[in-house]
Amino acid sequence: MVANVDPRRQVPRTDVVLADPRLVAARELLGGALVKAAVTRAQDLARSGAISPAEVADAAAAALPKTAASLTPVINATGVIVHTNLGRAPLSAAARDAVQAAAGCTDVEFDLTSGRRSRRGAGALGALARAVPAAGAVHVVNNNAAALVLAATALAAGREIIVSRGELIEIGDRFRLPDLLESTGARIREVGTTNRTALPDYRQAIGPDTAFILKVHPSNYVIEGFTASVSVAELAGLDVLVVGDIGSGLLRPSPVLPDEPDADTWLRAGAGLVTASGDKLLGGPQAGLLLGEPETVTRLARHPLARALRVDKLTLAALEATLNGPLPPVTQAMTVTGSSLMRRAEALAGRLAPAGVDCRAVPADAAVGGGGGPGITLPSAALSLPERLAPGLRSGAAVRRGDMPAVVGRVEGGRLLLDLRAVAPADDERLAGAVLAAVADRQLRQCTSSRPPATWTTASPCWCARSPGWSRTAGKQNSAAA
Repeated sequence: MVANVDPRRQVPRTDVVLADPRLVAARELLGGALVKAAVTRAQDLARSGAISPAEVADAAAAALPKTAASLTPVINATGVIVHTNLGRAPLSAAARDAVQAAAGCTDVEFDLTSGRRSRRGAGALGALARAVPAAGAVHVVNNNAAALVLAATALAAGREIIVSRGELIEIGDRFRLPDLLESTGARIREVGTTNRTALPDYRQAIGPDTAFILKVHPSNYVIEGFTASVSVAELAGLDVLVVGDIGSGLLRPSPVLPDEPDADTWLRAGAGLVTASGDKLLGGPQAGLLLGEPETVTRLARHPLARALRVDKLTLAALEATLNGPLPPVTQAMTVTGSSLMRRAEALAGRLAPAGVDCRAVPADAAVGGGGGPGITLPSAALSLPERLAPGLRSGAAVRRGDMPAVVGRVEGGRLLLDLRAVAPADDERLAGAVLAAVADRQLRQCTSSRPPATWTTASPCWCARSPGWSRTAGKQNSAAA
């Protein structure tokens, strides 16, 4: 009589699994910790009976991430062009190439001709100055909140900043402008009311402790009705420094957003300093832009806090390439026509519907997002799909394997809408493949079999074997769905 052998004793040792050539190669790319963690998870699956001991190396190799970072590529099909939760502006190809080139050692603060130290990020600063002709000087920090903190610290510590009550905004994630400014040691002098502020309100508030007047663009909401505000040009006539926070980062007027303030216009109107974001309407990396009078900008750039807020070489490279290069994806997404988006949606629906996917092209409304163009809708087009596909598109098996990017849409009226406004045309193929993979993954999970049989055929009793976009070899996508 042969005694039963505990299958857990057959699970291969860690060193044996790590000797698999696929895992040896992965350690060079990902590092030992991530590879060993994948092996440990596969061994645990074998001990629980989910896989056989012989499959441990295969399972570990299949579970390895594509990179050593945990961030997952996402196709933004929400209809919000600048989506804060999805990283705001996607970088242009030129900016991505610049980041790659700057990833190693680079002349970020070194003059190759003379062999001496040079101005840090001179190329990016020069490109920014050329983009905003009205700016006498420019500087860059790591985000727009940092730009405001630097201005308040250098110019108003222990003094007053005059701000309209209607512009004391919350900038997101419960960070509020009054708290931000007061953290620098400045005092806020509120003027006017929530809906109406007039020029005399500012004039009466000016005193010996006044450091500057702060004009804030309420970029993520609109107040309508009985309202009044004071323009930058009017404030500039009060003989006090005017600092303008345009927020969303438009450097010059945009025909798509005619009511959105831009840095060049506010500077020409008399603002001594304008701050803006680099990763919103500009379409570049996260950065805080400081543009204005040479004396003021130089004072900020030489302040000790500027060192703590400075940007790295990758940000400088991406910013310069965004300013010098072709139109970034954000600008392209804002200017594309609704009719062209509908043609793309119809082409995608025409491809997916014959594959058995419940899909149709529908008109939709998109938004700028990121604190730009509040209240403005842009005509768009979307793929309308069953709502139940949303989880699979976000985090299904194909996404976890790294075969497909995650796709994030929005739900309206019980349907999942994949809005094409922020989806690059070059990503249409990947979007279609992701939908087919999500459909196949859902059908596989609904199947009574936990895993596809090793000898799948078209005659298999498992109905998911005949699902669109699914091959009959171990549940992998075929070339039509890749």
